[in-house]
Amino acid sequence: MLLFDPDIEMRLHELTCTILRHAPEDGVYETAIPGLRLRHTTQITQPVHSVASPSLYIIAQGSKTVTLADQTFRYDPFHYLVNPVHLPVVGRIDHASIDKPYLSLQLDFGIDTILELVKQKQERVMMKRDGGLFMDNITSDLLDATCRLLRLLDHPTDIDILAPLIIQEILYRVLQGEQGAIFAQYAVTGSYIHRILGIVDYINEHYDQPLNIAQLAQDAHMSSATLHKYFKQATAMSPIQYQKILRLQTARRLLLISKIDAAEAGFQVGYESPSQFSREYARMFGLPPKSDIKQQSEF
Repeated sequence: MLLFDPDIEMRLHELTCTILRHAPEDGVYETAIPGLRLRHTTQITQPVHSVASPSLYIIAQGSKTVTLADQTFRYDPFHYLVNPVHLPVVGRIDHASIDKPYLSLQLDFGIDTILELVKQKQERVMMKRDGGLFMDNITSDLLDATCRLLRLLDHPTDIDILAPLIIQEILYRVLQGEQGAIFAQYAVTGSYIHRILGIVDYINEHYDQPLNIAQLAQDAHMSSATLHKYFKQATAMSPIQYQKILRLQTARRLLLISKIDAAEAGFQVGYESPSQFSREYARMFGLPPKSDIKQQSEF
């Protein structure tokens, strides 16, 4: 935890009160500000598998653990989390109660906004460590801008004009942080990391089709070895691992919301062998498809 800072404490208190006012009960709340969601949860949750969109996550109260491949991030009101690219993650709220609910916000952003800010800063961007997610210490300036953004929820006629300006300021504060260079590297036009974003989008759209690494590399004007290197730098995993997780997460959602059997779910997401699908499903979720879905339905 950071040393006590009265400015941070004051702004966290305002953030808590504002989220409680606009998200008064358990649930995820879409707001009138595009890309801004609020969450209120009174219970610790089971691990949830999802594909996280490029977003900034700030917690006003409580804490959450997010796992990406072999990396684990636990963040709280004194730390924020940034996801620069679509990533398959596992998230679990680990500190929440009725008396002190978990309260947070998620702010989606486009990489074009980061690109424009990097251009305006006119700084040389250095390539940083592997892995897409990064965590940094919260600052008073970042919280101040965040509180001003949420105040617009009480003044909806100001949102169209002021929200984009404040969001730009929020992202600028993230770029100013200790881990800002990690964020900036995704916005360097023509860089390997920037080109990887297109490959990530392609896999998300075609996860059920065979993955031709050589063709993807050729289309991105890089070698297969270079693609693997920078794909891992951007996502903490290989393209094949990324596709596999997408397939299994999608199959699980299909099994939960429809009446199809496991073999059909596997075929729909691109598996040709039901036995391979069942093995990889059990390896990821801890149980074979039928047993896992039965357990999930009991929660």
